[in-house]
Amino acid sequence: MPYEDQPGVAKDRPCLVLAVRGRKVTVAKITSKYHDERDGVIPLPPGAVGDSRGRASFLETDELRDVPLREFRRRVGVVDPVLWDQVRHLAN
Repeated sequence: MPYEDQPGVAKDRPCLVLAVRGRKVTVAKITSKYHDERDGVIPLPPGAVGDSRGRASFLETDELRDVPLREFRRRVGVVDPVLWDQVRHLAN
């Protein structure tokens, strides 16, 4: 999804696709910064988002976004079924 932390910087941000509706995709963004004050932040297993260094990542289910399908560049992997159940519970 578009990287909004620094305007004008072309960079990919990992995300978890929650739904595809036509040409729009609803996603939850993945970040390396833990926000313990926010509800809906799920720690991900090290290396879960294709990071070769195995750094910690966090899924933010409290701010879902719609992204045009054309913005996606590549697929990193498939989410673990246990994590998917947790995400569905928090995102609803």
